[in-house]
Amino acid sequence: MKKSSKLLFVLLFFLGLACSTVTGGTSPIPNSNPISTSIPPTVFEEPSVPTVIPTPFDPLTGAGDVTRTILTYDDLMTGSSASPLDDSAFALPANAAPPAFTLRGKIDLAGESNAGGFLLLRDDFSYSSDSKWEHLPEMSFEFVQSGSHLIPVDQSLVYTGHAHWNTTTAPGRAWQEANDQGFSRASFPFALIERNQNCVHNGVMTFLFNDTSISNIRYQITQETCMYHKFDMWGQLKATYTPAPVANADAVIAAHFDWLENLLPTKPLSALQQDYPNANINEAFIPIGITPEHTTTFGVYYNGVNYVSVCNTRYGEYPYCLEMRLPSYSTAKSALAGVAYMRLGQLYDPNLADILVKDYLPQAGNDWANVTLGNALDMTTGHYALPTYMFDEYSGVISSKFIVAESHAEKLSNALSFPARGSPGQVWVYHSTDTYIATQTMFEYLNQKSNGLDLFEMLVNDIFIPLHWSAGSLSSLRTENSASGRPFGSHGMFYTQDDIAKLASFLTDKAGKVNNEQILNPDLLADTMQLDSRDRGIRTSAYDFMYNNSFWAKEYTSPCSNYVVFMSGYGGISVAMLPNGATYYMFSDNGEFLFDSAVNELTKLASVCK
Repeated sequence: MKKSSKLLFVLLFFLGLACSTVTGGTSPIPNSNPISTSIPPTVFEEPSVPTVIPTPFDPLTGAGDVTRTILTYDDLMTGSSASPLDDSAFALPANAAPPAFTLRGKIDLAGESNAGGFLLLRDDFSYSSDSKWEHLPEMSFEFVQSGSHLIPVDQSLVYTGHAHWNTTTAPGRAWQEANDQGFSRASFPFALIERNQNCVHNGVMTFLFNDTSISNIRYQITQETCMYHKFDMWGQLKATYTPAPVANADAVIAAHFDWLENLLPTKPLSALQQDYPNANINEAFIPIGITPEHTTTFGVYYNGVNYVSVCNTRYGEYPYCLEMRLPSYSTAKSALAGVAYMRLGQLYDPNLADILVKDYLPQAGNDWANVTLGNALDMTTGHYALPTYMFDEYSGVISSKFIVAESHAEKLSNALSFPARGSPGQVWVYHSTDTYIATQTMFEYLNQKSNGLDLFEMLVNDIFIPLHWSAGSLSSLRTENSASGRPFGSHGMFYTQDDIAKLASFLTDKAGKVNNEQILNPDLLADTMQLDSRDRGIRTSAYDFMYNNSFWAKEYTSPCSNYVVFMSGYGGISVAMLPNGATYYMFSDNGEFLFDSAVNELTKLASVCK
């Protein structure tokens, strides 16, 4: 068990990315063999839509002479919504002028529970029998604005109390168009998060505003990372704007620009071959094996640069790709449980793997007496029904009870219910419940050591904030469907493209350091990242992979024996970290996990033989 050159660089990338004109237009773990469901083709209208400039930093210098025939002033003031539109209609347009007004205060939506349209595309669990799935939860937003940047005060996971939906909101933009009758225009990204689950359905909202009033708000959701539940949702709602001072407004604004300033240098994926021409990278080979229409986004991190794809929806490109919320699913087993283990090993005890689960979780019966934290992290507790790969994971105990349960008490009871079949440390059986047990053991360990510090908050304070993660990724799913509950560890985190690349960099080229301070125990990190040949972890029953400290690894034999360490998440999420410092990440939702082609291409960048 063992600040201005970068800003200009990122700005130029986004300016270059947007030089085209877009035509407008109109139980939570399913079976391991997903049923193919036909998704109706998108039908596009032909109105004029502004040329998109998705730039996160620029001061707007346009005159506001924007040609727009959809989501016009009249559409937003008195119109209605018959169908989704091309997502570019929600985006910051070319020639947008600086906003004439500054929005600061609260916006309340009205009529969420019964308004809007809904088109179901896939529904493995018959959610459609309850119409509450087809509408937004009650939503309100508090914003501050700095120039053209519209910043939600709360970007965390919002527990709404709705039967099915929680929410999260990310920064948007505000600007001026000449035909908006003197009003300013704004848009921002948001997402519906399935209650107690990790599915993310990404959307966008737009509206007009002045100092005292607001138009109707147009919204649509046309993309998700969710294998078993796919839909389009759209509508136009009345809203109330209450201008008011915002507590800590200056701090909220400062944090937003600090995040922007510290984004990784970002380029389109096509620039990888341009930057490394001698490597002969074939960009088209990188995402081979993943169905394009089920791809949310993917990218390559290498040598300090994040090479990214666009974020596609069923109605064009998502206008806020940089801010798009991505679910972790089981990559949280690595990013939360595995990373927390290495952090605690650095803070307190490098032999932390040897602590006994029962010493920290008294709910465990006597047959758990010899099970260690290390066993739980490695999924070798000796407790299982059958060792067949994924049999237990898709059994009733996990898929119908543990995953569905909201309370910690019920989750833990289910996790501890598997019978003892043998000695710990011998047989690997994939169990999300084992990672939950490991996470709660570390939760209690840290609670005792630190007099009450929360395990996920430790990661936020010690790692994610220093890495300048996005504000929306600093919260996770928790038990009791409450911010005061416990983090799952097995799943339930959220990322952006930038966040996941920074995490990979932290684990690889930064060697577990932040600002030259060693944050992760170096020996435990070496074991986890397959840098110590004496500790490869345990061989799994899944495709001859290794598993160590909640991280996967796959051995490649060409051009030499080398290991690619990877994180994996339900539906089609992969984060593969090569020994030459390159990382490939893919977020998709069609049950496809192939990354061999990407590894073969990225091996050309530098030697993987150490």
